[in-house]
Amino acid sequence: MTPVELSRTVLHAVRRAVDEGELAVAVLPERVVVAPPGPGGCGDYATNVALQLARPAGKPAPAVAELLRTRLLRTDGIHDVVVTGPGFLNISLAGGANARLTRLVRDILRAGPRYGHTHDLAGQAPALHAAPEVRALVLMDSVARVLRSQGASPQMHCARPPQDAWVRILGVPSDITIASSDTPLRPVPAPADPTPLGRDAARWALLHPAPHDRPRIGGAENDAHLAQRETNPLFRVRYAHARARALLRNAADLGFTPEPGPLAGEDAQGLLPALSDHPRVLTATAAHRAPDRLARHLVAVADALAPLLPTVLPLGDEKPSAAHRARLALAEAAGTVLAGGLSLLGIDAPDHL
Repeated sequence: MTPVELSRTVLHAVRRAVDEGELAVAVLPERVVVAPPGPGGCGDYATNVALQLARPAGKPAPAVAELLRTRLLRTDGIHDVVVTGPGFLNISLAGGANARLTRLVRDILRAGPRYGHTHDLAGQAPALHAAPEVRALVLMDSVARVLRSQGASPQMHCARPPQDAWVRILGVPSDITIASSDTPLRPVPAPADPTPLGRDAARWALLHPAPHDRPRIGGAENDAHLAQRETNPLFRVRYAHARARALLRNAADLGFTPEPGPLAGEDAQGLLPALSDHPRVLTATAAHRAPDRLARHLVAVADALAPLLPTVLPLGDEKPSAAHRARLALAEAAGTVLAGGLSLLGIDAPDHL
């Protein structure tokens, strides 16, 4: 539906409401202006026609808007209509970006951290062989986790058993089959012992660089992995997840809960493609045995989520609206993807930082 067609559709709803006695307006507008939603709006288009009709109809603008909303929801080509502010009608078109976003958020919240998991590799038992080195073993463990998320039952092998500290501190599995291979997973080795970083930072330091890149570990490099600032990509990912969880707690205190729905374009800019891409990233990570792809994807999701976070909660005397509930649902969905992705890397996603 084009803006011109939508304008005619809204005007037709106004005329029907007048003809059926729901609105008492002597002079109807010749046309209805529809435009992208302004600040605080949502959906694909918005119109102030209810505010224009309120005085001649002798009704409050929100009442006029609600009357028109009911009629528009019965129209083919319109997915949703939300009343915001003093009586603006915010319209989401069927099959538009907002409809896709609403379905995506519902799908993620329904699946939880398992969003993107499939049974595509069910019945397959790929043999993974790692070089007897700490980075290779951590990489193999993460690849196995992602393969399991796609339905496979990978078998892990190494020429030597892992060191006790790698099992105890880094979470390397202890039940690896001892066997040699001519073609093991052999990333560029860690230049120093990663265990002083602890499990989460060490695994990120080993997995975030591509296998052919040298990981930055040892000495002053360790400080960068532990720093709680934006220059640390692991911190950005875990902070974004923790903020999303905090917003859910804060919203509950204010008496509202997440509800997927339409949003203004700037609210979801960047997040829709990033979240939609998550299943493809898991498939590619499994196929290429490359957890760095997943790590970089999580950074992209976290960075796309950051601009949304300050807009989720009402400010001042503002009351929670449908837009706030939709933003909260989108933030929860992004946090869910971050938590699920981190777990596949063997990294914790704390609710508090």
